[in-house]
Amino acid sequence: MNAILQQDETWVSICQLDDIVPNTGVCALVNGEQVAVFHIDDGAARVFAIGNYDPNSNAAVLSRGLVGSLGERIVVASPIYKHHFDLETGECLEVPGSSVNAFATRVENGQVWISA
Repeated sequence: MNAILQQDETWVSICQLDDIVPNTGVCALVNGEQVAVFHIDDGAARVFAIGNYDPNSNAAVLSRGLVGSLGERIVVASPIYKHHFDLETGECLEVPGSSVNAFATRVENGQVWISA
């Protein structure tokens, strides 16, 4: 998925929540930037969005990483060097200087929105 469906001021409509398999991510193009969007279902369906570009490996791959948790943090492990990125903040736990942007998200009527 690399398309913007609809834009509403500073929010961009990405897809239906059901389009993202629970506990995985997809990539969306938001204002020319690749964003990794994750649907986390741990009893309550939640959505997180961080930059898709992994600065440690110089590749746009975070949407394809494995989702899990480290303590209280929900993270994605980059598929290349396995660095963990906090889905709420974008912080890289192993190399904090290599953190990525985090984006506000919301789900309305089953539609996923990202703050541009």
